[in-house]
Amino acid sequence: MKEVPYNQYLKEVDQHLRRGGIFLTTGHDKINTMVIGWGGINIYWGKPIFIVPVRKSRYTHSILEETGEFTVSIPMGKNLSKELAFCGTKSGRDYDKFKECNLTPVAAQKIKTPIIKECCLHYECKVVYKQDIIPENLDKAIDEKWYPDYHTLYFGEILTCYETRDS
Repeated sequence: MKEVPYNQYLKEVDQHLRRGGIFLTTGHDKINTMVIGWGGINIYWGKPIFIVPVRKSRYTHSILEETGEFTVSIPMGKNLSKELAFCGTKSGRDYDKFKECNLTPVAAQKIKTPIIKECCLHYECKVVYKQDIIPENLDKAIDEKWYPDYHTLYFGEILTCYETRDS
């Protein structure tokens, strides 16, 4: 593992979010991963923050509420399109996505939630703030187009970022 600055791959993170998504993993005893296509990295409170939106209906939401931490794993040049498609359309309530997709959970460095071995870039994050989308504060056109079920926005302080090119 090679630690890298959190902002070294911002362009690549953005590209993966826009086309295919990235893995968001939560859990300690029972782990789950889902795919996000929205989110991003910014600076809040003088810290690098990975903002991840998770709909309240998602299995990941309840786990994230319990643990208060998550990892983000990005394939970076690896073709995991089948795995991303499966994990983005199936629920962890019904499937063990790691088993179904032959994904390998690996211990993270600073938190209990694992990373995904098959990916090359990883962020470990601790939730420092969360905010539910408030429908009446949302632009009506956005609400009508995107929201049958609202997100909670999780602001995760990036505790470490690293590459695992040997996966």
